[in-house]
Amino acid sequence: TTLVSDVNSILDDDSIDIVVEVMGGTSLARTVVLEALKRGKSVVTANKALIAEHLDEIHTAVEQSGGNGVKFGYEAAVAGGIPIISTLQHCFAGDIINEIGGIINGTTNYMLGKMEDGADYDEVLKEAQDLGFAEADPTADVEGHDVRAKIAILAKLAFGTTVDVEEIPCNGISQISSVDFEYAKLLNCTIKLIGTAARLSQYGERDGDLSVYVAPKMIPTDHIMAAATGCGNAITVDSVNLGTSSYFGPGAGRFPTANSVVADICRVASENCPADPFPLRSTIAIDNDYTSAFYIRIPFIDGLGIVRKVGELAESHGVSVNSILQNAISDRMKADCVVTTEECKLSQVQALCAELEKEDFARAPPLCMPLVTN
Repeated sequence: TTLVSDVNSILDDDSIDIVVEVMGGTSLARTVVLEALKRGKSVVTANKALIAEHLDEIHTAVEQSGGNGVKFGYEAAVAGGIPIISTLQHCFAGDIINEIGGIINGTTNYMLGKMEDGADYDEVLKEAQDLGFAEADPTADVEGHDVRAKIAILAKLAFGTTVDVEEIPCNGISQISSVDFEYAKLLNCTIKLIGTAARLSQYGERDGDLSVYVAPKMIPTDHIMAAATGCGNAITVDSVNLGTSSYFGPGAGRFPTANSVVADICRVASENCPADPFPLRSTIAIDNDYTSAFYIRIPFIDGLGIVRKVGELAESHGVSVNSILQNAISDRMKADCVVTTEECKLSQVQALCAELEKEDFARAPPLCMPLVTN
């Protein structure tokens, strides 16, 4: 084994035919990956941010060098040790995917589990950092940016459409508090950070535009996603032929990630790596104004007429209220209530929340998240 500090000594070495990139980042890593492909070297990477931000550029580089047997493996980029990339590349060739989504960040899943047990956000974040699950700067995890990159990759594989990561609506977990888990319990739900890519319905079922987004969701405790605990990941695929198929396993950590990297190296070496890393192509339009039932928590200062005003504003934005929940008030200056809605568009709920925030009784911006009802 030879250790070097200059990447050009690898790129210039014609005896090296596979380059493994696990440095992270999107600047030097991009240069190394693209240059390696240009020089006829196969690439194996775990770099989801790089792939998501430069997907078409990488895809083009692979195609231009494909005649030289160049391959691009990236199993470790999404869901760690779960072989979801190769599954989507090979196992749905005769099927049509309607929706793919799941828990694809182990750090936030661990944190949400601890919060459900009673820990507050700041406490569990520090614990996650002490255990090495979260970085010193946890923004990529807790604000959903990591999930955003991963769901962009899964959307490309499932639907053939390249999605600009900056255009993906992205909400993390930093605004979730213990009170949300109190109301989740009343709703027989838990909270999970979910990346989703789904075909909308226009004239028929699932025949419309593609919606891709990241958001914490209220999901029923008997939902399959609720079974993913700790740092585990879970992905579900809804397709025409298979219905719902599910994939669970370790989504992070050195051994799961290394297992996927080595698997890709072996596939490249044995010529079992697909010639086209993104086999589907489509021109499905993107529409991220998705439809869902929603959970809205309204922080307020107690007073008369609040429920009436909430109902009036909801009606003015075309939002039908399903239920209103409120725990006993112990501090009139720091109260919360929850509104659950019937299915409506994200834009309607966002407009409602913006109006609620302007009211004199509002003590903080409302928190909204999709509420899974099936």
